[in-house]
Amino acid sequence: MKFAFFELEGWETEYLKKRFGKTFDASYSTEHLDETNSDNYKDVEGIGVFIYSQINKKILDKLPNLRFITTMSTGFDHIDITECKKRNIQVSNVPFYGENTVAEHTFSLILSLSRKIPQSVERTKKEDFSYDGLRGFDLKGKTLGVIGTGHIGRHVIRMAKGFEMKILALDAFPDIKAAKKMGFEYAKNLKELLQNSDIITLHAPYNKKTHHLINSKNIKSIKKGALLVNTARGGLIETKALLEGLNRGILSGVGLDVLEEEIMVKEEKQLLSKNFSKKKLKTALEDHILIHDDRVIITPHNAFNSEEALKRILDTTVENIEGFANKKTVDLVS
Repeated sequence: MKFAFFELEGWETEYLKKRFGKTFDASYSTEHLDETNSDNYKDVEGIGVFIYSQINKKILDKLPNLRFITTMSTGFDHIDITECKKRNIQVSNVPFYGENTVAEHTFSLILSLSRKIPQSVERTKKEDFSYDGLRGFDLKGKTLGVIGTGHIGRHVIRMAKGFEMKILALDAFPDIKAAKKMGFEYAKNLKELLQNSDIITLHAPYNKKTHHLINSKNIKSIKKGALLVNTARGGLIETKALLEGLNRGILSGVGLDVLEEEIMVKEEKQLLSKNFSKKKLKTALEDHILIHDDRVIITPHNAFNSEEALKRILDTTVENIEGFANKKTVDLVS
């Protein structure tokens, strides 16, 4: 099977070469696939791409032997799925890769807030060893409100159990069996979760229904002194509501890995691509009204960014290709 990879970094190329060995006749490129270079790949049967390769009808017309596309991303709206179906071209993706990675970052934010880690480090650097204002609180016995009980949310719940926390969850599609097995319960509604959670963490997808899930209207329902953490999507929280929550003492701390202004980010791995403009993200971080608030910790959309998570993207991609070659089930989206 002749295969071509695009949009790779140097380490990714080396990693894929080791994984494949001599199984496939593969080429590796740092460029994305477009109309200017697609003529060079007329004989390929499979391609591996990222989101900057727009696979449309014009590109597909130039790849007559193409039978399989694997995208090294979760999203696949850069591929014309309808056109692929017409041509009997199978398409696979990486449905998930950073469940534990993002969950671990979530707890790093929770612990940093609960034990005032940034303030402690900063004070120590100044050779000030006083304890004033550094008293934290235990997680044991506290209620963690988990909004979204998908792959990441469940990893967070497992970790919370290790801290002996109580879990109150919310999901558009509650999994009662999982709740019973893992020892957590679902709230009747969002208001109940907000009112009863000492710490709230968001792991829901972003869409029209979840836009400003936490907003100026329901911020008042949050238990006084609670922490709010968001490692999912910035648009889940209305920034104005965060300000109100902090100013009125409703929230004692906020941990953010994502900002409402980050609408340009569709795929986490996109942040590492040479094609992604860092200027807008830099401006969003620098200009964010909460950046200098001591009660707020903001990390630069970095929860996904571990060596293991990025390798899992490539491992899943390899498995998809090998599965297709061996006529076995892969992560198909068409």
